[in-house]
Amino acid sequence: MSEQSLPLVYVVDDDASVRSGLSILLQACGYRVQTFESGAHFFQMQPEDVVSCLLLDVNMPGLSGLEVQEALNRRQSPVPVIFLTAYGDISMSVRAIKAGADDFLSKPVRKEDLLRAVDAAHQRSAKARSERVRLDDLRYRLGQLTERELEVFHQVVRGKLNKQIAFELGTSERTIKAHRSSVMEKMQADTLAELVLQATQLGVLNSTQAQK
Repeated sequence: MSEQSLPLVYVVDDDASVRSGLSILLQACGYRVQTFESGAHFFQMQPEDVVSCLLLDVNMPGLSGLEVQEALNRRQSPVPVIFLTAYGDISMSVRAIKAGADDFLSKPVRKEDLLRAVDAAHQRSAKARSERVRLDDLRYRLGQLTERELEVFHQVVRGKLNKQIAFELGTSERTIKAHRSSVMEKMQADTLAELVLQATQLGVLNSTQAQK
């Protein structure tokens, strides 16, 4: 496995000794590590589209860890966040978890607890990334449909018969059948049920409409 393909851990902590210690430990355990001394420095970096997670100190000069998390949420960042703090309290951890943090660990953190949290975060990152790739592929397929095929697609996934679609679009049933076949081929759907599922996942069709 090349270094670039290793799961990535971002470490944001104002304590240089903590950054160094975590980096050495995580690299020894097979992870790729990038360290930052502040939230501001972290946001200057262009995130990589890879399986990753963020180890984030809570109490830092400038942007606090919770403020970094809030900024990430506003940007709809997919990177899972694990908080590390020497001064955490219950209310702070509850706030972090409610905002979507994967874990909230106290310093000094045990190696086993850290690796467990990082592994769980990377699993979630991998699953989310796979889902994004799949949806991007579906959007690409949808973009290959002609304007008329897209009209047929919208009607088909709502359960309309070929003759109903032909009447609504002012064309022949044979033409609709040809368009429908092309839609199935371009969307790589083997069945109507699969096409409906794709439409639901793309947001073209909501679950209530799919069930009708």
